[in-house]
Amino acid sequence: MHIRDQIEANLQAAFNPAQLQVVDDSESHRGHAGWREGGQTHFNVMIRAEAFRDQSRIARHRAVHAALGPDLVGRIHALSLDIGV
Repeated sequence: MHIRDQIEANLQAAFNPAQLQVVDDSESHRGHAGWREGGQTHFNVMIRAEAFRDQSRIARHRAVHAALGPDLVGRIHALSLDIGV
């Protein structure tokens, strides 16, 4: 399974989001630190879910990282998060 698909599956399962978009932005970082052949290194995530209501920005980021898990997060070089309700 591709990392993008794993990110999407984990976030769907954890938050049942109203909106979720996971974009593999790796190609635009070709030649930069962390990039590797085949991509799957740099991701942009936009997620909207009721689960984030009344959570601080830091709590939201921690919740997303926990949902992804340390193994998956460890395989990602850069993860940009846009989290809201």
